[in-house]
Amino acid sequence: MTPPSRPLQGILWMIATGLCFIAVTAVVKHAGQDLPAAEAAFLRYLLGLVFLLPFLRSLMAVRMPARDLAMFAGRGAVHTLAVMFWFFAMTQIAIAEVTAMNYLNPVYVTLGAALFLGEPLAARRILAVLAALGGVVVILRPGFREVEAGHVAMLGTAVLFGASYLLAKPLSDRHPASVVVAMLSVTVTIGLAPFAWAVWVTPTLADLGWMLLVAVFATAGHYAMARAFAAAPISVTQPVTFLQMVWAVLLGWAVFDEPPDLFVILGAGIIIASVSFIAWREARLKRPITPVPHATKQ
Repeated sequence: MTPPSRPLQGILWMIATGLCFIAVTAVVKHAGQDLPAAEAAFLRYLLGLVFLLPFLRSLMAVRMPARDLAMFAGRGAVHTLAVMFWFFAMTQIAIAEVTAMNYLNPVYVTLGAALFLGEPLAARRILAVLAALGGVVVILRPGFREVEAGHVAMLGTAVLFGASYLLAKPLSDRHPASVVVAMLSVTVTIGLAPFAWAVWVTPTLADLGWMLLVAVFATAGHYAMARAFAAAPISVTQPVTFLQMVWAVLLGWAVFDEPPDLFVILGAGIIIASVSFIAWREARLKRPITPVPHATKQ
């Protein structure tokens, strides 16, 4: 029996999700400057493993085929690179630009599902994808301003997070969500370790505190997102995620001296419209929806 929909609860939980993830962004932007990106990401995941302790016994009892172990390892490797790129981008470019370009995740998932999973890619969806990529061009404005390393890193981040989602999809069909999340946390921590070791700088207690705070907000964000999905359909909760663009612009302006960039806002609007159309089409066709922004992040 399908549980009753509670739209207001779903919207409120999704608002909480956005606030948690914007808090992650703010803390990394503020504190991530003192540590190499790989080390900051490693500490965030290492400290986040504490949230797995209550489930450790049940997780250790899980038995899975070698094929799934290989897929979990592959997803961990892809996600490891994505997380490092994201942490690096956060220290290089404006929060609003990072947030806007992160909305590309569902677009890349749509392309990947067509290329690797055989999902149909109708003309309307192709036009929506092209429009989203046009939004990126508006944000970057190549030839009219310098495209920085942080922008390139964010483009790679969105592609890699999209690949991580595509790998997670079949695994989620065969294993509980707790196992999928736990395996991601463990494999990414292991994957980040050698990169962190190569650039290791002894962290201060303050650095550790900030990265623990990132782990807390990220975990709370994923919990709130799960509650939102349980309370209401994604077609109700997804539009709320786009409030994060508003919060990112305001946060960057008020706290980090990053004045609003009209081209970034316009490009984000184009991407958001494209993602919304793709989500609407998939909902009408009753297919599994592409991930909301940040569903595969941090």
